[in-house]
Amino acid sequence: MKRDARGVQAAVSRFVKEHRLLQRGDRVLVALSGGADSVTLLHLLISIKEEYDLSIAAAHFNHGIRGKDADRDEQFASELCRSLTIPFYHDKADVPAAAAESGEGLELCGRRLRYRFLSDTADRYGFTKIATAHHLDDHAETVLWNLTRGAGISGLCGIPVQRGNIIRPLLCCSRSEIEAFCREKQLEYVTDVTNLSEAYTRNRLRLRVMPVLAELNPGVGEHIAATSALLREADDYLKNISINELKLAEEPYGYSCQSLLSLEPIVLKYAVKGVLQHAGAPVDQQHIALVLGAMRDGGAVDLGAGFTASCAQGILRVIGKDDEPKPDEAFCVPLSAYILSNGIRFTVRDGEPDLTPDGLCDGMLSGEKINNLLLIHAIPCDIMTPDTVVRTRRAGDTYTDARRGVTKTVKKLLNERKLPREKRDAMLLVAKGSTVLWLSGCGTAAQAQADFSRDGEYVVLKEALGCV
Repeated sequence: MKRDARGVQAAVSRFVKEHRLLQRGDRVLVALSGGADSVTLLHLLISIKEEYDLSIAAAHFNHGIRGKDADRDEQFASELCRSLTIPFYHDKADVPAAAAESGEGLELCGRRLRYRFLSDTADRYGFTKIATAHHLDDHAETVLWNLTRGAGISGLCGIPVQRGNIIRPLLCCSRSEIEAFCREKQLEYVTDVTNLSEAYTRNRLRLRVMPVLAELNPGVGEHIAATSALLREADDYLKNISINELKLAEEPYGYSCQSLLSLEPIVLKYAVKGVLQHAGAPVDQQHIALVLGAMRDGGAVDLGAGFTASCAQGILRVIGKDDEPKPDEAFCVPLSAYILSNGIRFTVRDGEPDLTPDGLCDGMLSGEKINNLLLIHAIPCDIMTPDTVVRTRRAGDTYTDARRGVTKTVKKLLNERKLPREKRDAMLLVAKGSTVLWLSGCGTAAQAQADFSRDGEYVVLKEALGCV
């Protein structure tokens, strides 16, 4: 049964309390288009202003699409705020031009710019909440639109009641209830004529599909919302499980493909989605399917937007364009020059290291840590011949493990450590020709071990301390 104005007001008040959308003393910025829904939202928030001790203002974004009609809407919103004695903020953009430049659709670009304006305004003037006037019909249309695009569970959850500092108090009301509220309260509003145009996807759903569904069941909006609420619970549950599984599958430079592939299919998809989102990579069902294929077969797949999913050595990693190795950035300097700018010297006399020079004992490291560094990363200075250099790796480099006496190529050693390619190309080593005397993360080789029974100078590379 459709609620009257008093019923709408009571429903919104309960909805706000139930979802804890407002806290006492909140500063609320209302997104005011001038339409029936945003005008209703503004008046309803004013009606509970004293209960929550709210500070209320409104913000209007002119999309630059409808010419004089858009200017009329902005003027109406401004005059409404003046009559209600609340602050009014506004901005304007040429959305068609911005969409053409970015390659986005008109609706998507307008939404992005509108929310950026609201967020910037809230930050600039200290508003704690941004209230938008989305209602039950908007929610149902969003679910249907996402369903036609093959969205997963997350997409079928529809419009969230709250996301960050954005709240939507009208999601408990239908469009018809909102319009009836305006009539009963004699509230003026403007009508966006583009809402009647079937050139926009959402409008076709609103004008064609929703009326048919309402004929089948007048409560279609409420039923879709109830189903979405259940799906949101399932979505949150699966997200939490996938987060825990990702922690268990975590490796130093990515995630174990074997561990992830042992998961139930739905949890695996959520885990992959989480990896993509964390990296800032594009995420949809197609991208998830591409990554799953790479995990099963090995190799790498292009995700677009400069991102690649790599599954080398059984490790899933998502690499952004800024992470790619840059071969032209090879590094090579004489060891003596590197020590002057990036190393710490100390002297051994009578078998005891003098650790006071150059601030090695500056209180930042424990004695145990210092001793460990001296044993693993100290290099005798008497090996510093002119051909001893600090550089990045080259083909044919070999390293002899001092503990086991085993010599391996640096390539094989780093493969065994499952170090990502771009990190291998950036890590430093000390070498004479192709013989590596010290390797980042491995320490000094057998040929360069420190012997503190002999007096002499030594160096600890700051890279070993994590300072380079």
